[in-house]
Amino acid sequence: MNGLTIGKLAKEAGIGIETVRFYERQGLVAPPPRTESNYRVYPEKEVKRLKFIKRAKVLGFTLNEIKELLALSHDPSATRADIKARTVAKIEDVDRKLNDLTRIKAALEYLADECDGHGSLEGCPILAALSCNDDENCDHFDPNP
Repeated sequence: MNGLTIGKLAKEAGIGIETVRFYERQGLVAPPPRTESNYRVYPEKEVKRLKFIKRAKVLGFTLNEIKELLALSHDPSATRADIKARTVAKIEDVDRKLNDLTRIKAALEYLADECDGHGSLEGCPILAALSCNDDENCDHFDPNP
């Protein structure tokens, strides 16, 4: 038998079998050919593809973005500028997320500072902030003003 079973493929790529199946369903990995006994046998090159996907996910690329990167990597007319543009867009996305997380952290810190952590729930500033109605002034603890 030439090629890898799904178990061997997953092990060599450092991912789970269900992850391989999921990537196949998402179109990131081509369905493998089957042997006469109906076993699925993946080409050795799929290990490299799965490792690429795994690394791209660690860097925050979505599955759709990874599909684009994979397509570009096999497009003879694609350039480094195409790949760099996707990477710069991802950096901008990460910057937006960092800004959002910074605002959220500041709002949570404000709420934690407002609460002394003692007594009953009545008048709890954290619960009051989370229960704030749109017609009230909620700006001082809204992470996305």
